[in-house]
Amino acid sequence: MALRKSSGPTVTVAQAFLVLWAVVSTVPLLWAVVSSFKSDPEIVADPWALPKMLRWENFARAWDSASIGTYFGNTVIVVGGGVTLTLLLSAMAAYVFARFEFRLKGVLYYFFVAGMTFPVFMALVPLFFVVQNLGLGDSLGGLILVYTAYSLPFSMFFLVAFFRTLPGEIAEAATLDGCGEIATFFRIMLPMAKPGLISVGIFNFIGQWNQYLIPLVLVSDDSRFVLSQGLANLAVEQGYAGDRSGLFAGLTIAMLPILVVYALLQGRVQAGMTAGALK
Repeated sequence: MALRKSSGPTVTVAQAFLVLWAVVSTVPLLWAVVSSFKSDPEIVADPWALPKMLRWENFARAWDSASIGTYFGNTVIVVGGGVTLTLLLSAMAAYVFARFEFRLKGVLYYFFVAGMTFPVFMALVPLFFVVQNLGLGDSLGGLILVYTAYSLPFSMFFLVAFFRTLPGEIAEAATLDGCGEIATFFRIMLPMAKPGLISVGIFNFIGQWNQYLIPLVLVSDDSRFVLSQGLANLAVEQGYAGDRSGLFAGLTIAMLPILVVYALLQGRVQAGMTAGALK
């Protein structure tokens, strides 16, 4: 019996809601990008008008004078290290939970998963003292480790489901050919998990790139600020100085990497999510 396609008021309402959500999400981004090419008088006179000319000097001023270039470099280092370490550790843990049986496996698994339910703001005070006692306060290395710990529960939970979909016969064949467990993981199973790793990597990249609360607590040296901190300070300083165009340029620079990464890899995200959901 053929299934009929769903239709009716429910579908129409759902589609209208999605369109409204897309507009609400997109319009502020477009407005910020357009404003970054305008002068301050143009922004004040008519915020919704198109720029009379493209003022690229706004970006140069934000990059150099407002130290956005420094904050951008710090963010690239922290997020690059955090995402790489998160993917490596979560993939190793997920592979063990997905392919092996051992005592207390269920307890340890749910201990990891419970980390997703723990509000990060409740751990900020003890986290601050732990990082300080390790000598990692006001350092990019400390942020990398904290970002990794913060991202591990979700990443491991996602990858466990993905590794369970991979054929175990291939790992068994590799073992019969003389591969050890480490070689089997890195040379065979990890490359096969590439779609899932890309999906998790993108989610972690977006989450860590936009992180504000953790660096706000752990980093007070403005030379080690990440973009979220730098933009917050820029919003205060440039707001009083009246350099609104420089502020919008800084916002555009901060948004651009996320938009580019997601636009280039959105198909892989969908493929990874689908592969991880189906067994």
